[in-house]
Amino acid sequence: MDFTLAKYQTLLITLQSKGYEFRTVESYFKGNKQGKFVLLRHDVDACPGCSLRMAELEHQLHINATYYFRIVPKSNRPEMIRKIVAMGHEIGYHYEDLTTAKGDVAKAIHLFDEHLRYFRSFYPVQTICMHGSPMFAYDNRDLWKEADYHDWQLIGEPYLDLDFQLLGYLTDTGRRWNDLKSNRRDRVNSGFRLDVKTTDQLIDAIVHDHLPEQWMMTTHPQRWTDDLGKWFMEWTFQHFKNRIKRFLNKLDERSGE
Repeated sequence: MDFTLAKYQTLLITLQSKGYEFRTVESYFKGNKQGKFVLLRHDVDACPGCSLRMAELEHQLHINATYYFRIVPKSNRPEMIRKIVAMGHEIGYHYEDLTTAKGDVAKAIHLFDEHLRYFRSFYPVQTICMHGSPMFAYDNRDLWKEADYHDWQLIGEPYLDLDFQLLGYLTDTGRRWNDLKSNRRDRVNSGFRLDVKTTDQLIDAIVHDHLPEQWMMTTHPQRWTDDLGKWFMEWTFQHFKNRIKRFLNKLDERSGE
């Protein structure tokens, strides 16, 4: 079975065996850019308990990662956030305020300020990352056409501040690795392309040195579980969600023609 915590553990151990270090997004933006490493990013869209179990596994392997939390209740659980911070992980704000405000920029800026202050009560947040909101028309990054997130003493936003011509990128969006057809906004202009779909294929690529020495790996912890019932529910939900995203991608393509 793919997308289990056991499989994720094997993935991390394989990376360690090949000499990769793990770094947080914050540490990278602060200048920790040398050597062979993976920027380990997790988007907590739902199931913060899944994120906690993933964070515990990483902690056991002496790995620190970045966890981006949404403000909505299915992501934002204070007790889980505190435990993840206590293990030495970075947390950041997974913002979607332009979508929440239905395109009202002034309202979105107000919400962003309020929500960022909230997450800073748990951790001195210095990086943010947009939530793709794939079922909605708004691209949350468009907020920064009217405002500057650096005004909030933030040092980086991965989609806007990382040079993916230098860094490789892999994401489990769509519950497959780099599935562009089922991926509406979690895309980067990368000089690196690896055609893998399963985690076993990714592990094999790592073993045979097919990955760059510096890259970002994005996961969504709710996908990774050893609980068979939760695993099947996530597989079913994502299967239908992917069909909707593929349809929306086609509409986007037609509107751009």
